[in-house]
Amino acid sequence: MSAFSIQPLIDGRSLPLLLKAGDVGRPLDEALPLLRAVIDRHLTDCGGIVFRDFSLDGPDAFRVFAAGFGHPLLTYEFGSTPRSQVTSGVYTSTEYPPHQHIPLHNEQAYTRDWPMKIWFYCVQPALEGGETPIADSRAIYSDMPTAIRERFADKGVMYVRNYGNGLDVDWQDVFGTDSRSEVEAYCAGHDIECEWKDDGELRTRQVCQGTARHPVTGEWVWFNQAHLFHVSNLDSEVRESLLDVVGDEMHLPRNAFYGDGSRIEDETLSVVRATLDRHKISFPWQAGDVVMLDNMLTAHARAPFKGPRKVIVAMAEANRQS
Repeated sequence: MSAFSIQPLIDGRSLPLLLKAGDVGRPLDEALPLLRAVIDRHLTDCGGIVFRDFSLDGPDAFRVFAAGFGHPLLTYEFGSTPRSQVTSGVYTSTEYPPHQHIPLHNEQAYTRDWPMKIWFYCVQPALEGGETPIADSRAIYSDMPTAIRERFADKGVMYVRNYGNGLDVDWQDVFGTDSRSEVEAYCAGHDIECEWKDDGELRTRQVCQGTARHPVTGEWVWFNQAHLFHVSNLDSEVRESLLDVVGDEMHLPRNAFYGDGSRIEDETLSVVRATLDRHKISFPWQAGDVVMLDNMLTAHARAPFKGPRKVIVAMAEANRQS
């Protein structure tokens, strides 16, 4: 392993580790057999690894690298944000406007099915900003006030989504089909309640975990997206405008409640957001960097940016909450 070095990227922090190529420009996908043992040993300890000074010859090489860990790459099913497929199993990162901040979250923690591994490949860093901050979900869980943590653990989170009508993504795009029967079959197989409204649009409800236990380490993590889906995540003007249109919070494009259907207090989610932010770790992208995360142990975000930015994503190793 003299061809590689591994050390903390940031002094005094174990997350993330930096794994650098001894031979600058060595193809990352070709180095995978040598790297796998190192990654297997360190990833569940630190939660995230940055690969630097390797070479990836575009999205196909990135796909080969991510798939080389022994699990088929996952398709982006039941998505909540706009993104485009680059190649098989590889997608653009969330296509929100550059000025928009994306808060810390674990990928697809708003479902009972999520990837255990996620990779980000920086094809082109932004001229300014555009970092992908990360945070230790174990530390967030430990730091969360006990009353809030226990409430989320006991009740879970119910996500309500109303699709289309020009207010949110269309159900056809989310489910990848124009067939109502296929949507109903998917929902039945994933414990999602669905109903067709009088206007022909779709509403779904799903009760999911508020916290979760890692299947390998046994550690508890903060694992939900209530702070993203909840109406309090909207600017007050946008919130009031939407409520004027739809009438009540159950009809908003998306919202989050406790699993029993009761309202999550705005004040509670303010504490949740502050706790998440306390654990945020940020570092600048370099062109060619790959970041590999254990998706349960480490949350990720996106900082606003200026200028062109291209980061692509792959996911693997499906896990399902019983």
